[in-house]
Amino acid sequence: MAVHEVRIDRTKTLGEQPRTGHNRWHPDIAPVVRCQPGDEVVLETRDAFDGQMGPDATLDTVGAPNLDVVHPLTGPVYVDGAEPGDLLEVEILEVVPDGYGYTVQVPGFGFLRDLFPDPFMVRWTMADGWATSDDLPGVRIPGAPFMGTIGLSPGHEALARITAREQAALDRGGFVLPPSAGSAVPSDPAIADTALRTIPPREQAGNVDIKQLAAGTRLLIPVDTPGALFSAGDGHFAQGDCETCGTAIEMSATLRVRFAVHRGVARQHGIRDPQFARSEYWVDPGYATPRRFHATTGMSVDRDGTLRAEDATLAARNALLNMIDLLGTRGYSRQQAYALCSVAVDLKVSQLVDVPSFLVSAFLPEDIFTD
Repeated sequence: MAVHEVRIDRTKTLGEQPRTGHNRWHPDIAPVVRCQPGDEVVLETRDAFDGQMGPDATLDTVGAPNLDVVHPLTGPVYVDGAEPGDLLEVEILEVVPDGYGYTVQVPGFGFLRDLFPDPFMVRWTMADGWATSDDLPGVRIPGAPFMGTIGLSPGHEALARITAREQAALDRGGFVLPPSAGSAVPSDPAIADTALRTIPPREQAGNVDIKQLAAGTRLLIPVDTPGALFSAGDGHFAQGDCETCGTAIEMSATLRVRFAVHRGVARQHGIRDPQFARSEYWVDPGYATPRRFHATTGMSVDRDGTLRAEDATLAARNALLNMIDLLGTRGYSRQQAYALCSVAVDLKVSQLVDVPSFLVSAFLPEDIFTD
């Protein structure tokens, strides 16, 4: 077994070290390393905003960041023998966090962006498995580091198909970031003009923000282009199952993985989307399923009383707004409460069958509070 490493200089942006990675998805991006199945690969990664949100960042920066640099990924890794139709197994061996993290509310972004138009920032210190912050006092968030963005490149046919469907969604008024060459890495127009942005998850994974992808999890992704072209970035120290304000506890991290190629399995079994599995708890069970919690609920009913039949988005929104109100009774501002939901509150679909109103619950673990 060989070990391959991609090291970066975190005092420099991806644009200043373009040979270490990319911030777009495209099958023609050249790999930075090749490996055999069974080899280990170590990738040093940058934070989601590529250094813009460091300890000295101001609310002016948070209010108007360069979103064209999101997300800087380290890679691609070419896995020898991987071909379209295969299933790539990514065994996540280790995710080593940085000592500094942040949670930001960027105007115009996030699930409740219409109600939170102002910039806000929480700076976190991570040590001994916990995150604490003077900006959000009285809480201690347990760490379970994972990569928010982790995945493979689509092939050329998928690239065209995805571009078309996202443009159609944009034309219908959806919130979509279409291809843009601004601050793209690589900057070669042959790639930058048509490459996909990294913001949404897709069939080859990407910005999935699945907090259970911690060390010990096996991520299974259908391969769509020769070599699979694996990349990762956007490290998270901790996150609620909602990441509602658009960011978790964001950080730089070092990822260690091992690959296995399952020949033809994706094609044979019709696997078109990522899957993941593990055989042990991904975090202390007291936090994965909190022993003590307070949950709020939301239904598919507008605040004016109008029923929006079978609207899970509205139910989730209401559950979160009720949680923000609850946290307000504990002395937190609405922006602090919104951030706390993003990093620690788990949304769960309680029912989808009792029509016409779905119900979503928001779970707040009580043991995060230190007061």
